[in-house]
Amino acid sequence: MSNFWSLFITILALANIVGCFLLIRWTAKPRPGEASADQTTGHVWDGDLMEYNKPMPRWWLWLFYLTIIFALGYLLLYPGLGKFEGLLGWSQYDAYEEQVAEVEQRVAPLFAEYAATPIPALAENSDAMDTGRRLFANNCAVCHGSDARGATGYPNLTDNDWLYGGAPETITQTIINGRSGMMPGWKPVLGEDGVKEVAAYVYQLNGRTSPNPELVEAGKQRFAATCVGCHGMDGTGNQAIGAPNLTDDVWLHGGSIEQIRDIVANGRTNQMPAHGDLLGEDRVHVLAAYVYSLSHPDGAAATPSDSE
Repeated sequence: MSNFWSLFITILALANIVGCFLLIRWTAKPRPGEASADQTTGHVWDGDLMEYNKPMPRWWLWLFYLTIIFALGYLLLYPGLGKFEGLLGWSQYDAYEEQVAEVEQRVAPLFAEYAATPIPALAENSDAMDTGRRLFANNCAVCHGSDARGATGYPNLTDNDWLYGGAPETITQTIINGRSGMMPGWKPVLGEDGVKEVAAYVYQLNGRTSPNPELVEAGKQRFAATCVGCHGMDGTGNQAIGAPNLTDDVWLHGGSIEQIRDIVANGRTNQMPAHGDLLGEDRVHVLAAYVYSLSHPDGAAATPSDSE
């Protein structure tokens, strides 16, 4: 905080307190020409309900003064006047760190116990999965949804279609380090017609009938020249680099012919942030087990190679 803003906040805070004190003093004292306490203000309701000019009760007035004294004492003890840190040296950052340390001391043994359990076995532990569900809700649901089924641009974690692989150790590394996916736009290379041809070919790779069958053969040749480096000759993708499988009916950014054309023409960039520093390895282990369990609802302890 700069010196200017520190001084501004200090003056503003003290001016408000002084203003409150002066306002109370002004309203508590009778003024010349004002009706006395045993006279009415002239306001009458329902014919006989009159408003008297009674002063505030003394105990009520002193409550106002006590709040002012409390405010001044608080600002002396705690930070509130710009850069002044308060006589007690308290800060919200230190308080937060103390609370975090206290919680960590309580839960560290539990997470250490979970960390010693392999992910497939941990995924069958209901208590651990309750913890994993809360970790997911706090850190992952904003992108993947509370049900983990994702949305356009955010993968569905409840199926067995994985960009980088769904083995326990792969899921763990994905959470710890994050992922950066990038497909370049091919319109400058292919041109408008080339984009339509490639899109027509990709559209029918999962068994659908292309709405432009005359473009498919030309698209196949262009695909072989420009796309196989990532997606493979058969279009099944490459989990080592996060290239999606184009032969199933799972589409991260949409699978209509118009959407595929847009993706081919303009490319896509996806970023999943790393959570290793935020969560720590033990929590990541529990979270990875929970994500693993989402795609193995009928037996989380199945071997990773059965579907990934």
